[in-house]
Amino acid sequence: MSENSWNCSSSEEDLEAEAAQLVEFGGTLSKWTNYIHGWQDRWVVLKRSSLSYYKSENEREFGCRGSLCLNKAVITPHEFDECRFDVSVNDSVWYLRASDPDHRQQWIDSIQRHKAESGYGSESSLRRHGSMLSLTSATSGFSATSTSSFRKGNRLREKLAEMETFRDILCRQVDTLQRFFDTCADGVTQDELLRDRVVEDDEDAFPCPRSSGDCVYNNSSSKEKLFPQGSYREVNGIDFKGEAITFKATTAGILSTLSHCIELMVRQEESWQRRLDKELEKRRRVEEAYRGALAELKKKPHYGGPDYEEGPNSLINEEEFFDAVEAALDKQDKIEEQAQAEMKSRTLQPISVTPGESYSTLSTHRYSTRPHSRTSSMTSTDLVSASDDVHRFSAQVEEMLHSHMTYSLQDVGGEANWQLVIEEGEMKVYRREVEENGVVLDPLKATHAVKGVTGHEVCHYFWDTAFRHDWETTVENFNVVERLSDNSIIIYQIHKRVWPASQRDVLYLSVIRKILADNENDADTWIVCNFSIDHDSCPATNRCIRAKINVAMICQTLVSPPENDKEISRDNLLCKITYVANVNPGGWAPASVLRAVARREYPKFLKRFTCYVQEKTREKPILF
Repeated sequence: MSENSWNCSSSEEDLEAEAAQLVEFGGTLSKWTNYIHGWQDRWVVLKRSSLSYYKSENEREFGCRGSLCLNKAVITPHEFDECRFDVSVNDSVWYLRASDPDHRQQWIDSIQRHKAESGYGSESSLRRHGSMLSLTSATSGFSATSTSSFRKGNRLREKLAEMETFRDILCRQVDTLQRFFDTCADGVTQDELLRDRVVEDDEDAFPCPRSSGDCVYNNSSSKEKLFPQGSYREVNGIDFKGEAITFKATTAGILSTLSHCIELMVRQEESWQRRLDKELEKRRRVEEAYRGALAELKKKPHYGGPDYEEGPNSLINEEEFFDAVEAALDKQDKIEEQAQAEMKSRTLQPISVTPGESYSTLSTHRYSTRPHSRTSSMTSTDLVSASDDVHRFSAQVEEMLHSHMTYSLQDVGGEANWQLVIEEGEMKVYRREVEENGVVLDPLKATHAVKGVTGHEVCHYFWDTAFRHDWETTVENFNVVERLSDNSIIIYQIHKRVWPASQRDVLYLSVIRKILADNENDADTWIVCNFSIDHDSCPATNRCIRAKINVAMICQTLVSPPENDKEISRDNLLCKITYVANVNPGGWAPASVLRAVARREYPKFLKRFTCYVQEKTREKPILF
């Protein structure tokens, strides 16, 4: 086996080993699906020259859901999102997100390697043609199918080859002249040595008469010694006239060829300039078309990619964002109204308190003759904990409950800076404008009075997850992560997405508690407190933005005196509700949009929920 064949076989083995190393690379990435479902985790596989994805690693046997050929793929890291990169082939674009920037870079490097292996003209593909493949053969093969513009290039190469020939001729002439000058120099040196030797011999034999410093030689033999015959034979053999003619012709050819080369290069420069002008004009037209298409796209109600969802770099302005959110909320309301059409006739509206009606605080199930008060004052509270309501979050629970009972029931006047934004009968909604790093954190406080229910009943239906889907219309799904006690649970909740806002999820601890008043003239208080916590089983994911909440539903029951000491009925009951919500949306969204949505949704929520409690308890015994 020859050395060349051995090298060829070894290179093929190296290529096969290298290709085997690039057979497959897989992992989980978040892929943008559409504006409804947003980012979804998918199992992505990089194999040879294709990029494929599956719903999950376990479902690979059912076939891939999509695939891209990487031969002409363009990989673009996102300018602002450090975890995102886009893979585009013609009009098909995959928006992908890794778990962190290092993971993204690993994917980009792997895709680039596979793309290089799959492309034509790669280093490996050139090596497969063998060592005999050279630039000359590749050029000749290419020139065979070249166009007229490339024939100009061939003529330029021909002229350059002529220049190489002229250069060789000049080099040979220079070598000849150099040899001539070297011979002349050697001959002059020998003549000087001979002349000196002859003069010395003559001076010894015949003293030389001197006249005016000149020496006269009269001996013929001394001339022969001084100029031996044939000393310039080699020098006289050069044809200077022929060499001069050749040099003149060569220089004239060089000048002519240079002039031709310059002319060809000028023509090519003009041709390339015309091409460049055409490309610039084409680029200008494409940019204008792109701007026009983008303007038309923004007029549509929904855009397709993740660059149009919420975020500080979103292509949607606040007005368009608000219009889209409002349209989505209206659509959701319409669906809910259709779903509840059968129950609409039985739904009770919240009953406002008639002026002049008097109520007293209630501590037992029968009316007792206590001083009547329209509102109860609670100067101090006693947090009651059940004996079995002790767990690792007990300290946080007690702190949250104490905070709400101390500050949430305070008056909205004075330095509290609460602003009244909604007033509908007995319901009033207040808000404080608070922003942090551009994110709206407006605390909200609402007060309401509902007739025919008790505080225990309102808090029970608000806390018990068995009734959550009956009145909560913004939740897509939820599950109880951990039940800490009979009164405390940890809930993971995913809210419905309202495009273009990103989908949110919440992980929180929910506790229900009865708080006894230290004054018998005051009413006991029922409270449900929901506040965000961390739990190992529910880490944050790329699919949803994790929001933080601190919500409290605080209820007090008041009773009006029944006639003739009768049993207390629901007509004698009034529940005073204080609802406090502190929500961190977890990500950027236009402030005007968040405030407008809060102003619209919170009153609707209170009315919907209190109507639900009235309907559920209307035919049931009173739960004090």
